[in-house]
Amino acid sequence: MTDVVPPARRRASPEKTRPTVFWPLAAIIVPAVGWFAKIEVSGAENVPIEGPYVIAPNHYSEFDPLIVAVATWRVGRAPRFMAKESLFRVPVLGAALRATGMVPVARASSSASAKQTLQQSEDLVTHGRGVIVYPEGSLTRDPEMWPMRGKTGAVRLALASGEAIPVIPAATWGVQQILPRYGKLRFWPPRRRVRVVFGPATDLSAYAGAGAKGSANLIAATDAVMADVAALLGDLRGEQAPAERWNPAAHGQNETGRLES
Repeated sequence: MTDVVPPARRRASPEKTRPTVFWPLAAIIVPAVGWFAKIEVSGAENVPIEGPYVIAPNHYSEFDPLIVAVATWRVGRAPRFMAKESLFRVPVLGAALRATGMVPVARASSSASAKQTLQQSEDLVTHGRGVIVYPEGSLTRDPEMWPMRGKTGAVRLALASGEAIPVIPAATWGVQQILPRYGKLRFWPPRRRVRVVFGPATDLSAYAGAGAKGSANLIAATDAVMADVAALLGDLRGEQAPAERWNPAAHGQNETGRLES
């Protein structure tokens, strides 16, 4: 089982008290992840009990989405992720993604992508749902596993509809002991310590309004989110996060796909 440090008198979220498709999934995934990790969660009070939100975690292991999913479920919300649009067309898998309310990543022209993002944002508000978006878009290329430069998807989704969707920075540490970046899964020893922290929502008020969809504005807002994510990770690691995020392009690296040594 995972260990959660809850805030005092936090009431149960409707997503945990109403039967949903997540319940049978949780019955399988939570114990399975519990074999590998003893998860300690802090900052649960920063995740809204109801209403829309975007969680923006760091990404340094292929296993950390499972950790973030379980932590999100433990604090009372359904762990929905952004997923490649092509996956929604796969038989069975696509039906499962739709049933759990996963959000497709737009892979189209800029105008079609913007329209889809707006619709997704409005859907989050209408249904009061949250979504987990990895702003780095891939496992970090930073040699020390600090968060690298972020992409604008998380803040674009949060600002698209004009509604106030909070972007909650999050950080995990310890998952590299279970599955190193592009390494092999380690089954032993079990129950390795993994810490997850949800921070207060990043203040994006300066980036909302008429110019919210501008490229420079979205990049600046993303930088603000990534700074908060890096600061949370620094607290977990007991180290000072770098002042600037790693830029793969400046080091001759691709920003997506497997990192080649």
